[in-house]
Amino acid sequence: MYLGLDFGTSSVKGVLIDDRQKIIATASSPLKVSRPHPGWSEQNPEDWWKAAGKVVAMLRKAKPKAVAAVEGIGLSGQQHGATLVDKDGKVLRPCILWNDARAFVECKDIMEREPRAVAFSGNIPLAGYTAPKLVWVKKHEPRIFEKVGKALLPKDYIRFRMTGTYGSDMSDASGTYWLDIVNRQWSDMLLAASGMRRDQMPDLFEGTDDTGRLTASVAKAWGMPKRPVVAGGGGDNAASACGIGAVNDGDGFVSIGTSGVIFVSNDRFSPNAERMVHAFCHATPKTWHQMSVILSATASLEWLAGVLKEPAPQLTRALGPKLKGPAPALFLPYLSGERSPVGDAQIRGAMLRLGHETDRKVLTHAVLDAVAFAFRDNLEALRAGGTRISRLMAVGGGTRSELWLRIMATVLGVPIDLPAAGDVGGAFGAARMGLVAATKADYRSVFTKPKIAKTIQPEKAAQAAYEDHFQRYTQVYPAIKEIKFS
Repeated sequence: MYLGLDFGTSSVKGVLIDDRQKIIATASSPLKVSRPHPGWSEQNPEDWWKAAGKVVAMLRKAKPKAVAAVEGIGLSGQQHGATLVDKDGKVLRPCILWNDARAFVECKDIMEREPRAVAFSGNIPLAGYTAPKLVWVKKHEPRIFEKVGKALLPKDYIRFRMTGTYGSDMSDASGTYWLDIVNRQWSDMLLAASGMRRDQMPDLFEGTDDTGRLTASVAKAWGMPKRPVVAGGGGDNAASACGIGAVNDGDGFVSIGTSGVIFVSNDRFSPNAERMVHAFCHATPKTWHQMSVILSATASLEWLAGVLKEPAPQLTRALGPKLKGPAPALFLPYLSGERSPVGDAQIRGAMLRLGHETDRKVLTHAVLDAVAFAFRDNLEALRAGGTRISRLMAVGGGTRSELWLRIMATVLGVPIDLPAAGDVGGAFGAARMGLVAATKADYRSVFTKPKIAKTIQPEKAAQAAYEDHFQRYTQVYPAIKEIKFS
């Protein structure tokens, strides 16, 4: 048996699989995000650990014999979070998350301190990355900065609690802005640019490597007498790619989760920093990937649901199944700033063309359209870098709305495949990595593609109207970005 644990922003999820990769059981435990100031986003690392324990307890209650037989565990996690511990592994402050926008000035500090950073790394430092967060801590919380023994990513803090060892994988480490991505090792140059040292970094592994075993005390508490090995794992998107078999050159998927991602696997390092395309290591050996990221995908719909005090599924169901064209209103989904392709941590969302006739249906439709437009903006950035995408597989909570998928396919102009019943997300990919780490199997024979349950085609009758609306969408950010708010 093999367990995958995915440490997301909104929940910790566990997937238990057998030797044939059949899902035996799943469980999840919710998480909360703290926003103590505008633009800030934090979580208490202890909450992740407690949630992981709850997930394992639920799985154990449902399938005690299966949990007792677990031989390998893989980890998937939200990227970029700055989890700071002292020399004894004690957490120094709440984790600063991937969608925290406070460190935008510190990105400029890094580039001024090391002018070679962008050319070397293939990526522009963004406020969401880990390195600028540490520069911010050094400026504003110097006493905490002086005590930092290790700077860990969220899932790697959990690895420490599980195994007592400090480790990270190449895909997650790529998002710190401290990694030499071509050579898959820490970069002393990039570390120095943010005032950090190599000894403050965890050891590096490939996602399928064995990084240690559960400690005796954790194994006992979790009911796992075999003390399973813990795989390197991956950042959430790389882990999802392992879950859907997107590990070969040109394989791609679109993830419609809290954030939104278009992910393409590459057999070589392929940067396009000008359009804020992330060029990172994959969770599989000698493989890289391109990734364009929007910060508020389903988060935009959940925001509207909170404002209207109506559950998001109910809002989307009210629109019906048919797609006639775009909404009359136009939304800019930059609720937490935006990553690709604008790289602006200070910009915020906007709703245009509101009238007395605007109702909750129009607002909901506008949000669905806007997220699709943001994905299209990212697709164009990938294409500008030479990537060719003819179809995409869709994963994430947003895939539950077929109308949204119809809008996506129409706006992107490519077919969107939906995998057959069964989990193919980050937790499943992590479980696959746990299997490989425990058995030493060839990952290519394990990370296979799922069967396709359904393909959503672009709706030709609506494409022209959506193309016009998309062109209007692309005019909004340039028009408002210079408007300053105190």
